[in-house]
Amino acid sequence: MPLKVTALNSACLGLSDYTNKKQIKENSYSVSPSIKNNFALFDMNRAMLNKSLISFKGYYGDQQPLKKLFWISTGRNDVYEDNWTKDHLYQVGIKKWVNAHPAELLRHTTEQTIQSLCTLTKPDMQYPGIPPFIPTPNFGDKWGRRANYIEINPRVIAKYDNNSNRLTDGLLNTMKLMRAIPTSPNSFANCIVLSQLYPCIYGDGYDDAASLYCTNLHSGISQTLTADGLFGKMGADEQVKAFNDMAHLLGFKTGFRIPLSAGQLRVKGHEFNWYKDEKAFIDACVWGIELGFDSIFFDSAKHITDKNGYIGVGDLPNKAQMGYILYKIREQTGRTDISFIGEKCDNRQEYKEMGFTAGTDWGKADDFNSVKWESQQQSWSGEYAGGPEVSNDNDDGGICFPQRLNRINSCLFAYNNVGEKLPSFMQMHDIFPLSPYSNTHEVMMHAKQMNGSNAWTKCERHYDGAFNTSPEATDYRNNVYHIFENVIKTQG
Repeated sequence: MPLKVTALNSACLGLSDYTNKKQIKENSYSVSPSIKNNFALFDMNRAMLNKSLISFKGYYGDQQPLKKLFWISTGRNDVYEDNWTKDHLYQVGIKKWVNAHPAELLRHTTEQTIQSLCTLTKPDMQYPGIPPFIPTPNFGDKWGRRANYIEINPRVIAKYDNNSNRLTDGLLNTMKLMRAIPTSPNSFANCIVLSQLYPCIYGDGYDDAASLYCTNLHSGISQTLTADGLFGKMGADEQVKAFNDMAHLLGFKTGFRIPLSAGQLRVKGHEFNWYKDEKAFIDACVWGIELGFDSIFFDSAKHITDKNGYIGVGDLPNKAQMGYILYKIREQTGRTDISFIGEKCDNRQEYKEMGFTAGTDWGKADDFNSVKWESQQQSWSGEYAGGPEVSNDNDDGGICFPQRLNRINSCLFAYNNVGEKLPSFMQMHDIFPLSPYSNTHEVMMHAKQMNGSNAWTKCERHYDGAFNTSPEATDYRNNVYHIFENVIKTQG
């Protein structure tokens, strides 16, 4: 049964019975004088020696990039259980994630993050470890038709160096944050969508970087995402693959956003033209899928057929061309399970004919019955549907907590049976509230933060400045977890 949301507070969501609350404890790695810990001390010293001798040159194509990242970070292969994770565990049956404020998560080391991951995902009665092969979770070829897409903007949570004004480590910090996102139920996938993969056109990797809506193709991975500390040790593509491996191990599908307007695209810095650069665009999409992503979010996709209200820059592919592009991506990757999300695409079947899987912002998420009615209207189509959203990249931060919770409830429960569920879309801040009045669109447009505050741009202080630290925000996050808990309990 769907969760009934009337007066949205901790009582109506059943949080009086919430059993996963724990006091935050400092994670301690002290060594007591026992035989076991004497061995651990020896192992730690050996690891430090190994780490000093690491000489990886960043070769491409490592088949176990997550293991490589752990080795580079620790100098060892052995993974230990993480007590901090056990103390912050949110568990529903066999599904697990951690309950912690994002600012605390972002201060964890890479070692702590991967050990936390392995503690969450290890089979019972076994030691934690990183599997040699990590496949994407199997929800069938048409998984994207019912998925819940969660977009994360890595440069909001990137590491800031106030000496060089560099913004880096977006992938590592997204990996740290993912541990606190509810994992996928058995019946549909939660998909993490990065708002950026390739470099923006101006100032990439710096705090004055320009819009994420403008992308420079075939110029590597954005420096905002990669880590300076891994330069010469781990290739940019391996860092992306390690991110995807971690997400897949946690039970998520993954994706990335890319614009369609010609004026918002470049190819190695040169102006983009849909007539001569079609292949370059296809190749960039194919490479993203080959890096381990399962889906692509196409910005401005609605305007391929509907120019009403269009405010982008430059031409878009026509309907036949877009269909060809999506066909070629599937053909060249050999994957029939890729999900293609079209921004603002509605329930018209011309989007299905082009090859899209899901459309966003279709259905009134504030009205549970309206979303349920729309799920029935589109239930006949198993390959494409337009679905509701909690918020999108134009969110100005003005939606109150009860309204967000009501929308999440509609997105995840408004259907007669889970086979009719519509795809849904939300942002990082719909789980982890940003500071009041933060404007998501402005963050997408400019790396420098808003509201005239320097709190976001002073080393790690911006982790505190970026997220809402009020008790109400903590209660809200717990309420979000409780909704996902009910999805897992009722839908598996």
